[in-house]
Amino acid sequence: MKDTVMFRTFGTMVDCSRNAVMNVKSIRKWIDITSDLGYNTLMLYTEDTYEIDDNPYFGYMRGRYSRKELKEINDYAFSRGMELIPCIQTLAHLNGIVRWQAYKEHVDTADILLAGDDKVYELIEHMFSSVSECFTSRVINIGMDEAHLIGRGRYYDLHGARDRSQILIDHLKRVAEIGKRYGFTIIMWSDMFFRLAAGDYYVENAQINEEIKKQIPENVQLIYWDYYSTDKDHYYNMLQIHQKLKKDTWFAGGLWSWMGFAPHNGYSINAASAALQSCREHGIQDVVLTLWGDSGGECSKFALLPSLFYASEIAKGNTDPVKIKEMFKEKYKISFDDFMLLDLPGTPGGVSDRIVNPEKYLLYNDCFTGLLDSTVAGQENTQYSVCAEQFKRMTDDEEWGYLFTAAQTLCEVLSIKAELGVNTRKIYAAKNRSALKELITDYQELQEKLEVFYESYRTQWFTENKPHGFDVQDIRLGGLMMRIRSCRERLQMFLDGKIDVIEELEEKQLDFSGNGEVFRKEAVGFNNWPEIITANVMMW
Repeated sequence: MKDTVMFRTFGTMVDCSRNAVMNVKSIRKWIDITSDLGYNTLMLYTEDTYEIDDNPYFGYMRGRYSRKELKEINDYAFSRGMELIPCIQTLAHLNGIVRWQAYKEHVDTADILLAGDDKVYELIEHMFSSVSECFTSRVINIGMDEAHLIGRGRYYDLHGARDRSQILIDHLKRVAEIGKRYGFTIIMWSDMFFRLAAGDYYVENAQINEEIKKQIPENVQLIYWDYYSTDKDHYYNMLQIHQKLKKDTWFAGGLWSWMGFAPHNGYSINAASAALQSCREHGIQDVVLTLWGDSGGECSKFALLPSLFYASEIAKGNTDPVKIKEMFKEKYKISFDDFMLLDLPGTPGGVSDRIVNPEKYLLYNDCFTGLLDSTVAGQENTQYSVCAEQFKRMTDDEEWGYLFTAAQTLCEVLSIKAELGVNTRKIYAAKNRSALKELITDYQELQEKLEVFYESYRTQWFTENKPHGFDVQDIRLGGLMMRIRSCRERLQMFLDGKIDVIEELEEKQLDFSGNGEVFRKEAVGFNNWPEIITANVMMW
């Protein structure tokens, strides 16, 4: 078996901006694990979770890294032969700061900075100054992805309609010039060039304006990011287009850590295998695997250890799955397939070829309104009960037992909660008093199991992350506990004759996906917490 990675840059990118800000001890452990596997790069994705001069509200109460912490991480990475690359945002994805009055004048619309505004470039100058001081690397990722509404807010009010590709390029030029003064080579996500030219990113025949191509600054390289395919040819075609847009394109794949509490190692391995093999065949030299934390950062990044290991072997040219599993067990003293059990809460019915996250949306799906009841097929309680049993033998593992304990207790919750709303509606409609009594007992047992899960999940969080961001989990899980109690009490009141109806249960249900009364019974991914829990959260 080969033991040398066949890429110039082979790294991971850890999201430290979506509630879960990995603590320094965990980052050191992450560096130890990944450097041992042949990774030579780590990007810390920090939107506003790092300290900058004269901006006290930048990352305020968000667990931002101090300069001292970043320097410590940088020095530790260097000692392990790893380059720590700052990964920031200089256009969009800055909703952490736009809530503050101090930045109101910096905003175009939504979470997008106001291109062309001098105050914006003063802020960006502070960003570069801070990371320049803390990081040895002279490579920086400036973000600039998913700025869908650039030029359509305050920019439009000030300047009128302009070609939005040119707005992007003009902004990039100014940011690149700042980076140049600090000696940085700049990398940025490439999607906006495609979105503005073709209306979407993954368009294999997209035509980028030649004038736009020529204006991309010399010290800027592009990153083609793609986490959504297991087809090697798809990656190959997109890489060809990117190489025509700008030579020396980087590639960023995804190890799926951002769709709820459970990892998706199975899908991640398939997608990364196709992507990395395509990168090797296409001569791509710089590759990063991202671990995002969308909508809460619930999933442990360490739960993706099988994907990390497997991808490192693919990057070395080793593709024998049997041998890879043997090597994993030899290194970590735990079998590959046992570690893969952590995927189960997201796929309780078996392996899926898609990204699904029922462990999140069935957990938060309301027992009375049941916006996602239409996804319940009818065997989920049993499936989760079986999953919980499978985890029990893993909870005593000295290093990773806390991950399996959290997964086990979550599955025990879902062994009651998954079908509870559907069952509640059926029993209520039948007005079966004995069944209602049993149902109320289920609600009481669920409350107890939720408390146990909360404790084990809190242990997982505080083992790996800073405390900031767990307030979100407190609010979500605490709200769920209170809602379960409220529903139980109202069922008891109905049983006791104190109320005549439960109005939510009287209302006819519609399918969440918009199919009216044609209910879709297939598992899909729903990750946005406010949309899962209620139809009554308003934006204003």
